[in-house]
Amino acid sequence: MVGKKSKDKLLREEGLQRQDNGMKQTSWPDIPMINQKNYYTEYMKRDDQILPIRLQNEANRDRMIRNAKDKDRALAQRGPADVPIPAPTMGDADDEEGENDGIDPSKIIVIHPGSQNLRIGFASDALPKTVPMTIAVKCSTPESKEFKPLPKRDEDAAPEDQFGEEFSAKFAKMSAELKIDMRLNKRQVLPKSKELVVNYNRRTTPDVILQHNDPLQIEWTDVNTLEKSAAACFSGHDAWRVPDDSKPSFRLFHPMQLGQFHEKDYTSEEHLMSDFETILESAIRKELGLEKMSDWEQYHCVVVIPDLYDKKYVQFLLNWCLNIVEFKQVAFIQESLAATYGAGYSSACIVDVGAQKTSICCVEDGMCIEDSRINLKYGGWDVTQAFIKMMLHDHFPYADINLMRRHDFLLAEELKINFCTMNQAEISVQLYNFHLRAPNEDTRKYQFKTYDEVILAPMGYCDPAIFDHENKLKGRHSLIKRSYNAYDVDIPDDPTSAAQLAVLTSIKPSLATTATGFPMPSNGTINHEFSTPSKEKANPFNHLSRLDSDANGNSRVTSAAASPAPEGANTPVPPVPYVFGANGTNGGSPGPSSYLANGSHNSGTPIPPAGMFIDQNQRTPKDLADERDSVLPIIPLDTAIVTSIAHAAARGDEKKIRDFFGGIMVIGGGAKTPGFGPFLEERLKLKRPDLAEKILVGTSPREMDGQVVVWKGASVFGRMKTHESWISPLEFERLGVRSLYNKTLWNY
Repeated sequence: MVGKKSKDKLLREEGLQRQDNGMKQTSWPDIPMINQKNYYTEYMKRDDQILPIRLQNEANRDRMIRNAKDKDRALAQRGPADVPIPAPTMGDADDEEGENDGIDPSKIIVIHPGSQNLRIGFASDALPKTVPMTIAVKCSTPESKEFKPLPKRDEDAAPEDQFGEEFSAKFAKMSAELKIDMRLNKRQVLPKSKELVVNYNRRTTPDVILQHNDPLQIEWTDVNTLEKSAAACFSGHDAWRVPDDSKPSFRLFHPMQLGQFHEKDYTSEEHLMSDFETILESAIRKELGLEKMSDWEQYHCVVVIPDLYDKKYVQFLLNWCLNIVEFKQVAFIQESLAATYGAGYSSACIVDVGAQKTSICCVEDGMCIEDSRINLKYGGWDVTQAFIKMMLHDHFPYADINLMRRHDFLLAEELKINFCTMNQAEISVQLYNFHLRAPNEDTRKYQFKTYDEVILAPMGYCDPAIFDHENKLKGRHSLIKRSYNAYDVDIPDDPTSAAQLAVLTSIKPSLATTATGFPMPSNGTINHEFSTPSKEKANPFNHLSRLDSDANGNSRVTSAAASPAPEGANTPVPPVPYVFGANGTNGGSPGPSSYLANGSHNSGTPIPPAGMFIDQNQRTPKDLADERDSVLPIIPLDTAIVTSIAHAAARGDEKKIRDFFGGIMVIGGGAKTPGFGPFLEERLKLKRPDLAEKILVGTSPREMDGQVVVWKGASVFGRMKTHESWISPLEFERLGVRSLYNKTLWNY
């Protein structure tokens, strides 16, 4: 028997022994492992190591020392027999009306930029000053001659055919539905009302009023008063009153549109920022009376920003306030949160209907719920344009109206404010008149009749297909690039919202494969597990469309609206599924009614659109952000409110849903249309019949103008004593935009 070889002998004979020459494999020094027993650090783990918090603590300490010295000095000046004055407590009324930690409310400037108007004023003012966000600069051709007339129409066709068959069919359908609804509500509907309006408007002629007989003449801007400078311009009200045929010619620019920077009409970022700064600085000088820029260093500034903001926009405002204007301090607040401050509510669902955007957000306990924020790209301007189109369709006597002309735009806004309503009781054939005042022309008085145009135009909020959405996304990010993460330059970091993403997904379903971690089913329908609020997991895509294919292969949206429960029944009515993107069934969103439209009923397999099923690993975060930005968020307003509230309630909390439905507050200029609140309330009750008794839509309290509620809330925010959101020039100099992470009230 052969003996077993030892290990050393085996290595030596078989040549397996390692031969080492003692040389290292690399010249890099060896780094030993960290001893975990002694590993300890406090870096960035304490509040006093963060500069903004440290400066705030130092300011509080200095204030306490100053107050103590003032108290000792006051006691030393009093006699021994005198009784010392007790120190004020936190709940004293005098303390609330004091000096606000040394900040005088008259030294706080509150700025709320909007798409159409800028509201600015001191925090001590009762109401703000309203300035149009418009600037007029010298140009060879005014905008009325450079662009086609608005609304766009075929001038060679008859009035009823000027806007195409699609608009005429949609207008006729809305009129028929309104008649049916009025009959159901026991309203009188006179026959041939539309024919009476058309026949009267067709044959009416204007009356000419000489200028010396017109007591309400308009003071047009005299262009000769402008300084002879290449950079000279008009802004605000003066810009709108510059005649279109002035010598030299002027062109209007709007640096903000749709709630964001307007990049389409500008050729450079510097030009856009310069116009925005000029409007703000001109408003401070003219409206607030601060002529000298050197005096602005003594003032604090509160700026209102949208709920879903662009970080580039916020960074520009921060840099403008602290580097260019050099305010003493600056603070930011979101629109919906400011609205609750102005109204005095702690929790509410804020619906802000502006000129060119409509924002929805649920606020709870002084914080905006991030996943409930929705930003829709339509507003009062779209109602104005739709109203003029409907009037021209019915042979409006002033057939040459062009919203690109300045006096015609102001006239259209006046007609909308004076005549549009959402009360069905006021719908009948009415005779109205208006005065057309154009520069260098005699005043003309027109008489015209209206019927259902005055209600169908504002009803477009719940049926936005009647609006014109062309070119709303044109030029987006062409000058100002998207903001990216400071540590990973390939990841966009603009704020997002689950509710907004659900809106975009309803319009472009391929976003669902990128927005969630769950692939779309092969049959193209949304899984019902993710269509309603789940109690097991938080899902950002609630209440998506339930789509089906009809027998002809054409896509259609199935309506699953539940009927009210019979009297005496104990079974609750199930909630209605919220249908997005329904072309006609539920408001006519411009999004596709179904992404099964190309399917064939013969094969039995629907054909999804190109790009729906894409490998997630091949798409970067930048590609996904570009895809989201390419979708125009347009859905009915009532559907958007239901979606926002559904995402505001964590895990489908029914109590919180009822609370938000019972506290809906509509604000903004678009919500001032008579009957807007009751109309929206009825639409929401149809959406959620199970909560019909709980739904309540109200306006701002104390009869406050809905257009200034946000500004008023920002002024209240600026006067608060327990306020730690101020950003000083020192912090901005050392930290830059990073100071916003520690100073804003929300997760920046």
